[in-house]
Amino acid sequence: MLRRTCLAAAALLMGTMTAAVAQDQKVVGLAVANLQADFFNQIKQSVEAAGQEMGVEIITVDAKGDAAAQVNQIQDLLTRQVQALIYIPAGATAASVPVKAAKAAGVPVVTVDRNPADAPGDSFIATNSVEAAKDLAKHVCELTGGTGKLLVIQGQTGTTPELDRDQGFKEGLAENCPGVEEVARQASTMWAQDEGFNITQDMLQRYPDVNVIFGRADALALGAAQAVKVANLDHDVFIVGFDGDVAGLKAVQDGTLDATMTQRTQAMGRLALETALALIDGEEAPAEQLQPATLTTQENVGPFIEQHP
Repeated sequence: MLRRTCLAAAALLMGTMTAAVAQDQKVVGLAVANLQADFFNQIKQSVEAAGQEMGVEIITVDAKGDAAAQVNQIQDLLTRQVQALIYIPAGATAASVPVKAAKAAGVPVVTVDRNPADAPGDSFIATNSVEAAKDLAKHVCELTGGTGKLLVIQGQTGTTPELDRDQGFKEGLAENCPGVEEVARQASTMWAQDEGFNITQDMLQRYPDVNVIFGRADALALGAAQAVKVANLDHDVFIVGFDGDVAGLKAVQDGTLDATMTQRTQAMGRLALETALALIDGEEAPAEQLQPATLTTQENVGPFIEQHP
C-alpha cells in the first residue's frame, strides 16, 4: 500500500513538473507571406529549427500571398496568446493592420523582409537591398561594357524589397554606367516565375533589341530567361535576379542567369527568433537589423548551393 501511494505521489509530481515546463515554454507566432517562394520557406525552416533547439513553440501560418487571409490568421494567433509575432507581410495592402492589432494586445512584433511604413515592427530584419542592388547594378555595368537597353520586371509594388531594390539599382547604374537605359518596366503581383515569363514576352514584342533584364526576384528572372529562349533573339541578353534561392543559384551555376544576390535567409530566420525572445523578456532590440547580400556568379555560387547562408 505504501509503495502504491509513493508511486502515485511521484506520478503526480512528474505531471505537475511537466505542466510547469509547458507553462514556461515560450510561444512565438510566425506569419509567412507565401511558402511557395523558396525565400520565405528558408526563413520558416530556420525559425522552426532554432525554435526546436531553444525549446520554443513556433506556430506557423501561411497566407499564400493573400493579405486579407493573413490579417485573419494573425488575429487567430493573437487569440491563441502567442507571446511574440514574427511577421512577413503578404503585400503592401493592409500590411499595417496585424502590427497594430499585435501591439494593442501587448505582443511585440519582429517584421522580416517587409516593414509597413505606417506601422513598423519593434525590430525589422531584412537584407540591405539598397546596397545589394547597387552592387548588382555595378556588375551589370561590367557585363554590358556600360551601354545597353534594360527591361525591369518589378516585384509587388509598394513593398519594402521592391522599393529598396529599385532605389539601389537606379543609383548603381547612375554612378557606374548611365549608358544603360531602362526602356520598360512592369510589376508582378506574386513575384512568380510564370509572371516573369508573361511580362517578358510582352515587353520583348515591343523592345526586341534589349540586352539586359533585371528580375527583382530569382523567380521573375527565371521566367524572363524562358521568354528570351522562346523569342530566339539574334543577340545575347544578360539576365540577373535577386534572392539567391535554390532554383536561382542552380540557374547561375548552369548559366541560365548571369548573376543574383544571395540573401542570408538562414541567418535572418534565426536572428528573427532571437530578437522575438529578447523582446518577450523585455529587452530592447534595434529598430533595423539590415543584413548584407553577396553578389553571386558562376565563380562563387558553389558553396551557396552546398550550404545556404
